[in-house]
Amino acid sequence: MRVAVLSSGGKDSAAAWWWAQCQGWTVVALVTVQIQGDDSPMFQIPSTHIVERQAALAGIPWISVQTPGETPQDIEDLAGVLELLEIDGFVSGALRSDYQKSRLERMAESLDLISWTPLWHQNGYSHLRGMVEHGFKIMLTGISAEGLDKRWLGHVLTPNSVEELNQLSKQYRFNVEGEGGEYETLVLSGPHHEGVIEVDTTSHWDGVRGMLTIH
Repeated sequence: MRVAVLSSGGKDSAAAWWWAQCQGWTVVALVTVQIQGDDSPMFQIPSTHIVERQAALAGIPWISVQTPGETPQDIEDLAGVLELLEIDGFVSGALRSDYQKSRLERMAESLDLISWTPLWHQNGYSHLRGMVEHGFKIMLTGISAEGLDKRWLGHVLTPNSVEELNQLSKQYRFNVEGEGGEYETLVLSGPHHEGVIEVDTTSHWDGVRGMLTIH
């Protein structure tokens, strides 16, 4: 199989990328949708430019899709890029969003491609713990949930902090895997590519939520 991986640079797309590699498939390119706005119900916004570095460490081409992020233009812009690639389908890190998965599947059907979502409905805690245990370095780059304070911003998850995050998710009733937008992530290293990405950051915290600017 020849596939593209839809990658935001975060943990779920990294896991999907690794899954494709474990199948023995050829990853033709990493494709990143970059939103030229402040919000998107479909795609991650923070730190997506770092995917270029991830792709370079893996020796894989990186393709950036610039879009305002408005529906349906976001998917139309993505489709316009995918239809130019010689691929059998694409792999994404959709975990629990029916909205995201259904839109990707409709796009795939229109392009006569296959949409793979290998993480679909995995247990969030097991998924997160498994990634850390397999050597993924996952940095939290955005925080937007009660129970997560400033110290989590820029934190790279460890086995112990995954357990703490799981307990906080139960106490404050948020999704431990961040699927509801409780936090955003950036993967600095893992079994899906060689080397480690080192980043310089500026922290922005308003007392309730925060994000990192990654330089």
